[in-house]
Amino acid sequence: MVIPGAAVALVATGSAAALPDHHVTFDPSIASSSLQLSRDTQVSRDALRPPLNVTPSTAAPKPKTTPAPKHLKKQAPIPKPTSTPTRTATPPKATGTKYTTTDVNLWSLPLTGLLLDVLPKGTKVSVTGKVDGIWAEVVSDNKSRWVKAVYLSATKPVATTAASAGGSISQAACKAGSSVESGLTQDAIRVHRAICAMFPDITSYGGLRSGDSGSEHSTGHALDIMVSGSEGQEVADWLHANYKKLGVSQLIWQQHIWTVQRSSEGWRAMEDRGSTTANHYDHVHVTVYGNSGTV
Repeated sequence: MVIPGAAVALVATGSAAALPDHHVTFDPSIASSSLQLSRDTQVSRDALRPPLNVTPSTAAPKPKTTPAPKHLKKQAPIPKPTSTPTRTATPPKATGTKYTTTDVNLWSLPLTGLLLDVLPKGTKVSVTGKVDGIWAEVVSDNKSRWVKAVYLSATKPVATTAASAGGSISQAACKAGSSVESGLTQDAIRVHRAICAMFPDITSYGGLRSGDSGSEHSTGHALDIMVSGSEGQEVADWLHANYKKLGVSQLIWQQHIWTVQRSSEGWRAMEDRGSTTANHYDHVHVTVYGNSGTV
């Protein structure tokens, strides 16, 4: 029996329904229809994909550029070095004047400066009021200079005494006693008697110290005049003015030293020895040649 076309369609679609009251016999020729054959034919999935229109490129890929850091994109140009104009130092402003009480060293700076000059006793100097420890600033040639403040006075020092100007210097025995002269050289005795006459209020002295090995005191070539303050300064100044007549070779006072050999340098600072006496703040130390004085 030949199945009509509609039945064939049902069979082709795989429906399980059958026509009623009919015995269906499948015709192999019909089952192998074009529709069924198209389903039975296995088709590659790649064949169903649309072709990729890719054109092979022979050019090398361009390298990717790394963006420059933001802080380098707008870097300011490096300025060219220019010469720095030379500034002229402004002269220090003076606030007053003072006088040197003795020959005073003039320094460029406190402590570490250079010795520039020696100001004679009685020199009028302009001061700024600026101090640095024991140093005072003065104005010299419109420049800042420094001297020891202790050697400056608001009043002009007294004129040189007759004794220092060529008058006589007393060599009479000291009224307070001359026991200190025992063992002293002639120049040391000259110093003792002269000071005793010029400063009769001073009654304490230090002379021979035989056990002081290496010191001028052990040979009678030194005398300590026990005095301090402004009077001590007067004594040191008077001895300095009359050193030739008295045979003085060296003076030490308030941690400063003056010597004949280096007299052009004035009073020179000494190292700190740790005490008032060791630094000669309570006495004037005098060293003599021995017997070279003329009085």
